[in-house]
Amino acid sequence: MEKTNIETLYAWLDQTTENIQQHADEPYLDSLAITLAALFYERPGDHLDDLVSHKLTTALKEVTISEYTAEDIRKSIQLAILKGMQRSTQPQHLITPETVSLLMGYLAGKLTHDHDHLRVFDPVSGSGNLLTTVLGQLSQSTDAYGSEIDPTLIKLGLLNANLQKMNIEFFHQDSLRPLLLDPVDLVVSDLPVGYYPDDVRANDFELKASEGHSYAHHLFIEQSLTYTKSAGYLILLIPEFLFDSNQSDKLHQFLQEKTHIIGVLRLPETAFSSKKDVKSVLILQKQGKETIAPKQPLLVDLPSFKDTEAMEDILGQINNWFAINAKTNKE
Repeated sequence: MEKTNIETLYAWLDQTTENIQQHADEPYLDSLAITLAALFYERPGDHLDDLVSHKLTTALKEVTISEYTAEDIRKSIQLAILKGMQRSTQPQHLITPETVSLLMGYLAGKLTHDHDHLRVFDPVSGSGNLLTTVLGQLSQSTDAYGSEIDPTLIKLGLLNANLQKMNIEFFHQDSLRPLLLDPVDLVVSDLPVGYYPDDVRANDFELKASEGHSYAHHLFIEQSLTYTKSAGYLILLIPEFLFDSNQSDKLHQFLQEKTHIIGVLRLPETAFSSKKDVKSVLILQKQGKETIAPKQPLLVDLPSFKDTEAMEDILGQINNWFAINAKTNKE
């Protein structure tokens, strides 16, 4: 059977990365970054030793990146990153499931269809897969931004965007510190779950804990709102327990005061590796002078993504909800 473009490019990425890993003594994800950089610049990096440089030069003769679409490139890189993350011991090395990223992109398109141009931001951009997936589904011109503290992930994110010919500006920093970023129309993010270790910085947030460490996922919601325009939207992948934790009362009050809760879509357990990892999509709109809360938020329990008939039915219901609630909430 003939291989698809995605399979062919992934096989090349994986084999080349494995060769680098063997000779450069680097982890798989760092070796993948070397491979992607060589693919983008069409030559090995100057810092590589002669043997690795020779192997890359030979490998580059076997691939023509211009023959692949942006989507071929994104999915091939995603597969390679997934392989690397399975080997990684670092908890932040996770990737948003493909079907979930596509769903968030679909929702982004529905929410922003009346915008001619969009500023989009992912404050936890990781390897760039969620952000580039969403951008790939938007019909408007965009200015896009990502922030990521992990040096390997931000390198992969930058190369991922470059190879897809997407113009994304990245900030390499702790995303809960101040950003040199003007407010955006749309925030998309897969929120990190856990405690934020910097209590001094957390003290600047309304959603700081009364005692002990604050929840990073709460602080990221507040930080995201800070960098969202009035009437702008946030599409956030949240842990299921977000509104059931010991700090949830303060979060709920904060959201009531500053946002309209547009909807919550509970994702199917089958989309995640274990029940404890199950998440939901939270859709918020930052309150503005002319914004109006929906009479009835979009509340959905999604079926298995593999159940095509049930998914089509649910998407039909979501489309109807957007048709009924369509309003221009621009300032």
